[in-house]
Amino acid sequence: MIRSVISGIGSYVPPTVVTNDDLAQFMDTSDEWIQTRSGIKERRYAEDGVFCSDLAVEACKRAVDDAGIEMQDVDYLIFATLSPDYHFPGTGCYLQAKLGLEGQGVLDVRNQCTGFLYSLSIADAFVRTGQYKNVLVVGSEVHSSALDFSTRGRDVTVLFGDGAGAAVVSPCEDPNRGLLYSELHADGKHARALYLDIWDMSRKPYMTHDSIDNTDIFPKMDGRTVFKHAVTRLVETVENTFKTQNVNPDDVKYFIPHQANMRINQIVADKLGIDRDKFLHNMQNYGNTTAASIPLLLDETYRAGKLERGDLIMMLGFGAGFTWGANLMRW
Repeated sequence: MIRSVISGIGSYVPPTVVTNDDLAQFMDTSDEWIQTRSGIKERRYAEDGVFCSDLAVEACKRAVDDAGIEMQDVDYLIFATLSPDYHFPGTGCYLQAKLGLEGQGVLDVRNQCTGFLYSLSIADAFVRTGQYKNVLVVGSEVHSSALDFSTRGRDVTVLFGDGAGAAVVSPCEDPNRGLLYSELHADGKHARALYLDIWDMSRKPYMTHDSIDNTDIFPKMDGRTVFKHAVTRLVETVENTFKTQNVNPDDVKYFIPHQANMRINQIVADKLGIDRDKFLHNMQNYGNTTAASIPLLLDETYRAGKLERGDLIMMLGFGAGFTWGANLMRW
C-alpha cells in the first residue's frame, strides 16, 4: 500500500529579533505580562518589502534539498497562509515563479492556524492516489505588516511573528512510515471570534478612509472564546484520533502542536493525562507564526536529532474559523 511521507523538510525565519521589551516601548505591556499569558519571549519580523512568498522560498529550498530532489521534480505546490502577498492572485502563483517553476498546479489554502494540517491532508490524497509524486507544502506568514503597535492592539500584537516552514510529501511503500490519519474540523459560527475586516467585499467600495481610520486594517480577537474552544476541541480531536486509530498515548513520541499559546497546549496535555514534555514548543522564540508554526517546529525537532525513523508523532492545531484538526504520522 502506498503511503505519503515527509521526504524533506525545511524552515526559515527573518533575522530581525523583536523581544517583549522591544514591544513595551510602543504599548503598555511588559515581558512578564506577555510570558505569563502566552509563554512567548520574542518573535521575528520581516523587513519592509519582504513578502510571505519570499520567506517561503527559503523554506522550500531547504525542504527540497533535504528531500534529495531538484526543484523541477516538484509536481504540485500547496501554499497555506493568512497573510498573502496580495488579495489576488493566489500567493502560490508568486511563489511558483520565485522558485523557477512553471506549469505545475498550485493551490492556496486559507485555513489560518490549521493551514498546514489541511494542506498536508490534501497532499496525502494526491500522493496516495498516484496523481502526484512530490507535493511541496508550505506555510508562511508576514504578520508584522498588519499589527496594531499601540496599547489598543496589544492582546493580538504580542502573540504573532513572521516565519515559514515547508515539507515535500512523497510516496513510500514502507508500511512502518507515512501519514496514517488526518482529522479535520470547522465551526463557522465562531468566525467573528478571530477575524480581519478590511477585505469586506459587501461594502462598495470595500475599502474607504473610514475603514482604515476605525482599525478595520488590524485583526480582532475574542481571546477568552478562542482559548476555551481551543482547549475543548483539541482534547476532543486527540481523544478521537486515539480511539479511531487504536493508539495509546504512550505510543506517541511527540506532539507537535500549533504554537499559539503555551498555556493552551499545557492544559490540553494535562486534560489528556499526557506528560507536558511530550508537547513540544518553540513559540518562546518565534511567537505564533500561524500556518508556519507546525512545520517550523517539526523542522527544528528533526534538525535537533529528536526524530528517528518509525517514531509516531501527532501534529495538531486550532485557529480562526474556527478550524481545528490533527495529523497522525509515523516518521
